Amino acid sequence: MKPIRSFLFVPGNKASWIEKSVSSKADALILDLEDSVPVAQKVEAREIVKSKLEWLASQKQRVWVRINRSPHLYDFDDILAVIGTHVEGVMISKPCGPEDIDTVSSMLSEAEYRKGVPIGMTLVVPLLETARSLQFAYEIALRDRVPAIVGSTAKNGDVARALGTVWSAEGRETQYFKSRVVMAARAAGKLPIGGVWQQVHDLEGLRAGAVRDRALGMSGELILHPSNVPAVNEVYSPSGEQVAFYQGMIAALEKAQKQGRASTIYDGEHIDIAHVKTAHEILALARQFQP
Repeated sequence: MKPIRSFLFVPGNKASWIEKSVSSKADALILDLEDSVPVAQKVEAREIVKSKLEWLASQKQRVWVRINRSPHLYDFDDILAVIGTHVEGVMISKPCGPEDIDTVSSMLSEAEYRKGVPIGMTLVVPLLETARSLQFAYEIALRDRVPAIVGSTAKNGDVARALGTVWSAEGRETQYFKSRVVMAARAAGKLPIGGVWQQVHDLEGLRAGAVRDRALGMSGELILHPSNVPAVNEVYSPSGEQVAFYQGMIAALEKAQKQGRASTIYDGEHIDIAHVKTAHEILALARQFQP
């Protein structure tokens, strides 16, 4: 899956918000049928989301849908309504463990069969919001349909309640479980997604939180407001200065290798092939997000 820097939640019951969200330039939208939709509007929201999918695809907007769940099962009506070629995948909240991924995968296979779309086409991104799901993050990340796992928290949110943590602006209480998610995702060859900054109008705090998550190894963020997109995209994109730096690093080692050496000093630092492999990965990432 192409990385997603900015994963923007949009309430599924707000048709005009869905349309306006395209101008935010978020890498992907999460059309939410779950917590951001009042219970009385769940069915209406499902129909609104269904009606907007083809239009969003025509705008070349990547789209995911967060589906509802009961205490026992994910919502099959939600799945049937949205499955198709215009949806990249579904996002699921509060899985207890890998068995929940297996359950929703079977439900998706049945929906894909009924809709006549390729079995396995619909991806699943789980939000690890229970203590047990965080304990089994690696096993969850290994599931075939899972391209990324989310390790995010918000003040007084589900993860904080599950783990008993106390929120701080510096985020020290989140470092362990976010690092655990990063390691599990990377070990499984998948992407780790961070976030979420609840104080949406505090753009300095948002940026600082995104920088911390990026330093831990996250590849993108869940975000709650269109105004948050530019800062998050910038944090998770190699800057022009970084691109120039790593291009120079590659050239410096190539020159050293032509002289029969396996390492050299570049910009005051010792570099060898390991550093240049990192440089190639960063340049590849920069190319993916070029306009």
